[in-house]
Amino acid sequence: MSLGFLGEFQHSLDAKGRVILPVEFREPLAAGAVLTRVLDGCLAVYSEGEFEVLAEKVRESARQGARQRQAARAWFSSARHFVPDKQGRFAIPQALREFARLERDVMVLGVDNRVEMWNPVRWREVEAEAQADIQGGSAGLDDMGFI
Repeated sequence: MSLGFLGEFQHSLDAKGRVILPVEFREPLAAGAVLTRVLDGCLAVYSEGEFEVLAEKVRESARQGARQRQAARAWFSSARHFVPDKQGRFAIPQALREFARLERDVMVLGVDNRVEMWNPVRWREVEAEAQADIQGGSAGLDDMGFI
């Protein structure tokens, strides 16, 4: 069983709009990965295999109606395949940087089956809300296994 991607790291975009992957994330993504928009205003990096699993779900959903087809178009059209360079860097296209409000600093998070990239200020807001919910025992979280 693989532990997946774990941890929180702060990195910076370089002058070419590149970000460096944490050392721990490089090997599983070395052969290639996919960057795309996801919910909550962040970006996600998926291994090629994980992206294909998710893409099949999106394809199936797109057959259900116009809204699903539009969502599939938006999601697939924002996706970008990349292969990190020898230093573990890859470029984030301008449109995706704008979507996630990435200017200089980037929070790089391991979130099990994906790597997420967040604007640091937005991440701290989301993280604070999540921690308050966990600590307060919010409805719907009690069966997730948090102690």
